[in-house]
Amino acid sequence: MSEPTGKYSITMPRDIAEAAKARSGPSGLSSYVAAAVARQVERDNLNELIQVAEAEHGPITDEEIQALRDQLHQAGRHQANGGSDAA
Repeated sequence: MSEPTGKYSITMPRDIAEAAKARSGPSGLSSYVAAAVARQVERDNLNELIQVAEAEHGPITDEEIQALRDQLHQAGRHQANGGSDAA
């Protein structure tokens, strides 16, 4: 069952609106814009969580970020290899 919807009027630069309309495909501009706004809300929520975590535990270091990126890449390789650790 789909979520209830509302009709809103927004203003945006014409070139952005035209590019979005051209890319929206059969789902239409409203769905395209709704998906983009949903992604932005998710990003805003994640940024708020990061701010809370950093306030409690201190800022995340570049080394910690790189270690997590390395773990993600390793997990991706592991998954691409069908779960085996062979490279």
